[in-house]
Amino acid sequence: MECGGTTSEAQATAFRCVQCGIPIKTLYVQYSPGNIRLMKCENCKAVADEYIECEIMILIIDLILHKPKAYRHLFYNMFSKETLNHEGLLWKSILGFLILDAYGTLVLSTYERESNANVTSLLWDFGKMFAGVFFRNLVFFCVMFLGARKFLNSPAGLYGCKDILLGILVSSYFKIFLVATMVWDFPSSVIFIIDLFVISSNTVALEVITYSEMIRCLAVCIMAHSVKFMVGQGLSNYPLKLVM
Repeated sequence: MECGGTTSEAQATAFRCVQCGIPIKTLYVQYSPGNIRLMKCENCKAVADEYIECEIMILIIDLILHKPKAYRHLFYNMFSKETLNHEGLLWKSILGFLILDAYGTLVLSTYERESNANVTSLLWDFGKMFAGVFFRNLVFFCVMFLGARKFLNSPAGLYGCKDILLGILVSSYFKIFLVATMVWDFPSSVIFIIDLFVISSNTVALEVITYSEMIRCLAVCIMAHSVKFMVGQGLSNYPLKLVM
């Protein structure tokens, strides 16, 4: 994947062309309310961001299809830094990510024990699992950061830890499908299928953020998720009774 522009140019603007990823100053020109003209990228000569005129459902479908241009629109063009509280979004994403991960662990644990547990025991188990989930995800993100810095080639200063953290959190949106297990009964294999979709989505997000090759991003994601799995398996030998 080619990235035009220098690091200083990348830091000077928050917008990117969704086709080639180079920084651009503006996405469209507005002549009057509802009357806009989309700008073209000087590098690839294509429309810089066609998602501006698309319905949100089109964006969601393209995110599910793992199209890099949809991720670029989401990360760089959907909200400007002036209108979005990045710190607030980051903390909310962390909380939601941990809750969904803990719930997935709780669902898996129920498959391996009697189903006559009461609400109190479930809440107690959830609290213990949440502590274990926090620890293994801390290890997971540390491995992700180190792997990105070590194996992913990108101009220095183009992205930071917060960018990678937010990208991984947002691209883990497939975990929201765990909520469906509250309504319908699914085999435990469904949770592992969701995890596979999360890994693939994390890979595309990492590719978009770091401008690295897909195979390198996939290797880093597999390494981080594998370490997370092994840490979860190790914690299962302790009284927390975690099941990855």
